[in-house]
Amino acid sequence: MHNERHASLFRNGCSQAIRIPRDFELEGTEAIIRKEGDKLIIEPIKKKSLKELLPILPTLDDDFPEIADPVVEPNNV
Repeated sequence: MHNERHASLFRNGCSQAIRIPRDFELEGTEAIIRKEGDKLIIEPIKKKSLKELLPILPTLDDDFPEIADPVVEPNNV
């Protein structure tokens, strides 16, 4: 893969858009874009796994009610 390529800029409604060459395609459907000086940095948003999300979720302090869970008898019809 090449380290740099020329890309086309164009207007899309009130926004400027860029055609990303195939060999620079990003995975997913969303990206984060930030400006550093005259450079634009575009990074794909990677979906976090449940294992990565669990430690950052807030803990629940609510008391949950008891739920009756009767044994279900098999129905031999």
